[in-house]
Amino acid sequence: MNLPNKLTVLRVILIPVFVFFLLASFVPYNAYIALGVFILASVTDFLDGAIARKKNLVTNFGKFMDPLADKLLVVSALMCLLIIDGGERMCVSQTLGLIAVLVIVAREFIISGFRLVASDAGIVIAASMWGKFKTATTMVAICLMIVVKELPFLKDVTMVLFWVAVTLTIVSLVDYIVKNISVLSDAFTKTKKEEPVVSAPVEVTDNNGQNENV
Repeated sequence: MNLPNKLTVLRVILIPVFVFFLLASFVPYNAYIALGVFILASVTDFLDGAIARKKNLVTNFGKFMDPLADKLLVVSALMCLLIIDGGERMCVSQTLGLIAVLVIVAREFIISGFRLVASDAGIVIAASMWGKFKTATTMVAICLMIVVKELPFLKDVTMVLFWVAVTLTIVSLVDYIVKNISVLSDAFTKTKKEEPVVSAPVEVTDNNGQNENV
């Protein structure tokens, strides 16, 4: 296993550690420890991709696990932040928080599905700048939400940044679909053409007048 893949695996391992400290209110300074673990996991996200591209160490394992690890990290963080303290750390009501989280999660799975179809058709869809802005904003917003209860003066900026992240999530999804609609159409067409065709049985009459299926 090469270094980028090891970093990806490390990020997956760090997710339950992060969740534990975020939820373990009985541990002194648990929010700060959770923040440190989340930042470390986020750094591995940057490093594994950068190293893989620079050293030409891109593998099928990395292509599959890297985005999956990213989604697990973000979804785990948002769900925990929504659950603990009645969503207080998200600086919004629990209902609004749930809607926002569902929007973010839905966007990730929709785009992942499109990329999977495109990949099967041999088409590569590059990440957009809107998507990169969304990712960076979401990560920073999560960092602030982790410690906002301990640092209440961050509440206003946390709330604003969180809704900016949600807005960028929607904008990046629309931008992604609009810019790649023809590519996605070609990908779906190619995938459909490559589906195996099962022929219907053919009736053959033998010399005795009996029908046989072939």
